[in-house]
Order: sequence, then structure tokens, then C-alpha cells
Amino acid sequence: MESSPDIIVAQATAPIPSGIGVLRVSGRSMEALVRSLTGKGYPVARQASLRSFYNRAGDLIDHGLILYFPAPHSFTGEDVIELHAHGSPVVLQELQVHCLQWGARLANPGEFTLRAYLNNKIDLNQAEAVADLIHAESSQAARSAAMALSGRFSEVIHSMISDLTMLRVRLESDFDFTDEELPVFHEISFRSSLNHLLERLTRLVENSRQGALLREGKQIVLIGSPNVGKSSLLNALTEEDHALVTPIAGTTRDLIRGHMVLQGIPIHLVDTAGIRETGDLVELAGIDRTWLAANKSDLALVVVDVRNGLTEDDRSLIGRLLPDQPKLIVANKIDLLSPECDAVSELKHSLAGVLPVIPVSAQTRDGLDVLKQEMLSGMGIGRTSEAPLLLARERHIGILVQAMGHLQEALRTLESEFVAEELRQTQLKLAQISGKEFAADDLLGEIFSRFCIGK
Repeated sequence: MESSPDIIVAQATAPIPSGIGVLRVSGRSMEALVRSLTGKGYPVARQASLRSFYNRAGDLIDHGLILYFPAPHSFTGEDVIELHAHGSPVVLQELQVHCLQWGARLANPGEFTLRAYLNNKIDLNQAEAVADLIHAESSQAARSAAMALSGRFSEVIHSMISDLTMLRVRLESDFDFTDEELPVFHEISFRSSLNHLLERLTRLVENSRQGALLREGKQIVLIGSPNVGKSSLLNALTEEDHALVTPIAGTTRDLIRGHMVLQGIPIHLVDTAGIRETGDLVELAGIDRTWLAANKSDLALVVVDVRNGLTEDDRSLIGRLLPDQPKLIVANKIDLLSPECDAVSELKHSLAGVLPVIPVSAQTRDGLDVLKQEMLSGMGIGRTSEAPLLLARERHIGILVQAMGHLQEALRTLESEFVAEELRQTQLKLAQISGKEFAADDLLGEIFSRFCIGK
């Protein structure tokens, strides 16, 4: 796939009213377009210049700043123009229309970043990091994405590829000197290097899996009988009024989603319809969606009214959840217990340690900090490092795991030709992450189609 000579244009800021809006143009030989827009030629490179912007009829659109980044020292590696105007969607639309009438075309999603990759300004992993930085849902995720964009992840991969190259050179040279008593791949130093490389790759996979949590997050479903306080708990955990709360059972008919961040990990909460026997078709549809959401979640919070203990309906509900699905019992409404009531202990005793019981009050927020820690533990998430993790994607993790498999096979085999082939396959797999040596058109299309238009 080669970079297109077309001139592309797109709004780089959100199409909503704002103080400033930015229109980005990339291509070659755009001075005529700049003169048509502003009445003047290119401004001084990489310096903001105040200009008036006109439409094709010569009518004034706006006053703003223009920035010119000449090739190859630009984000895309081509000539790039940025128009900084007042952030009216109408103004930005008029400027874009002018460019389209002049002969530019509207950029495809991710096309600016795709051109940066095709012009060797960034590698494939850095290109993906652009999207991750834009969509980061926590400060830790943003720092990790910025680290990947700076090339840290790529440096780690390239270091491994370099070490693989040296091992392959040693092995291939052995084929030309068959007089040696001990083949290279049987030498202690060679196998030690292979084991060390496998250990590095194993650590990288673990780091990448933790980093993937920062990008993808976890889904937690709140499930229980009607009127046990699921919606109140959702609002309390997210500190926003996502769900309508009333004393009327069955108020929640559809899935209601909320968002929170725990230890830098995005948590997607799903409030569901209360489970009960009903003839209401709308409520039944909501209950069906409840079970679909529950089966896809990483953790189920089974909310119960602590005053009622664990009812038969609660036990039936727990029994319908997937056996291997992590679950917690959230004993809500402890603020309504009388001082002499020991309902929490009775509830824990009735479960006999089968499931953890966390007493909380969605109204007073008591117990929420303990619940948050138990939510993380229930999903198998320990305390994350303060240092930025490698914000890997499932694509990266899959490739790394396959590369590990080839290295493990290289250590098991007894034939030097097979060792050489496994090392070659390992190197090819790792190269897919940066895309420097491997970049199928369908893979690029899949990656960049997920970007927003102005990137």
C-alpha cells in the first residue's frame, strides 16, 4: 500500500461549538489552495500567522491562524496545513467546503495517521497508540498510550528482533561449518540466550495483558430482585445520577450503563431490570437483557436487601449465573438496620463462606470503599504499578503469545534446521507489531478504519 497523492481535508476538532476549531489539510503542492483560502501564499513554516479566510466567492468566512508544516517534517510526512478558526461548526464546514470545491477530498477515518505510517513517520504500533491516547479513559491509560506513541513499545520489540537476528546469524553460519563437533544450537551460551529471550517475552506478555486492562476495562453487572437498590448503588459508585430511583418495584426496565475508574482501570457498570415473576411484556424483555448482560460480564454484583437476608429468589438468581463467573453479594441498605440487628452476620452465616458478602449503604456511601477493593479482587486484579504499562491491544497480545510458542518450540527441537525456522517465525511475528517488515493491506484497513475522521 502506498501513500496517495490526493489532498485530503477533515476537521481535527469535535464538530461542536467551541472556542477554537481546527481544520487539517494534507497533500502535495497546496500553495494554490492556501492562496485561494487566504489571498496569500504559504506562511512561514511552523509559525502561526494571522489570516482572513474566504469562500470561493471571495466572501469573508472568519479571521484565524494558519500553520504550515512542509514535507517531510510534518505529522503525515506530506505538506500539512492547519486552519485555526473560531469553533463554530458552520465556520469549519464552510472552510471544508471551500477545500472540497478546490479539489481536495474528505479524509477517510484514520487517513492522516495512515499516511504518517506509510511515509515512515511512525510505525504501526505508534499509529495505534494515537487512537489509544484519544480514547484513554484514565490518566494511567493516557500515560501508557503516550509512552507507546513515543516509541517505547516499539523499542522493546525492535530490541528483541535485533537479538533474534544475532541468534539467527550464529545459527545460519553454523550450516556452513559442519566440521564443528557441537552444533551452535546445542551450545550452552546459545540456549541460555534463547531462554533469556523467552523470559523477556513472557514478562512482556504479562505487562501487555495488564496494559490491555487500561484500554479495554472490565464490565460489571448489578443484578438482583426488584427494589433492592441496584440503581441507587449504580449512582453511588459512579457518583452520577444515571438511573431513575423510585420505591416502585420494576422501575428499571432496560439496561442502564455507568462508568467509573478503579486503579486506572475503566469499569463499565450495567444496572439491570429486577428479576421477578411478571406478565409485563416490557419488563420480561428487560429481564431477558439482564441475563444476556450478566453472562457477558467479568463480575456479577448480586444486590440484596440486607433486612430480608438471602431469599429463595436470591438463591435461585445466584444459581442461574454461570458457575465459573466471579460474583459478590452486596448487602445493601445497612443504614436501615436497627442497632441491635445482626442481619449482616446472619447473611454471612447463611452463605457459609461460599460467596463474599460486602455490607454497604447506597444512600450513605458506607462500605463503598471496601466494595471497590472487593470488586477488583473478584476480577483477579491486584494493585497496579504506578509506572506506565505497555498499552497493548488484543492483536499485540495474540502475536506475542504466538511468538512465545515458536521460541518454546525452538528450545524443544533437536534439529538445527527446525530451530532456525522457529526463530524466523518468531521474528516475523514480532515484526507484525511494528509493521516495519510486515503490513498486509487488510490488516492496515482494519486498524485505521477504527480511527476518527480527523486523525
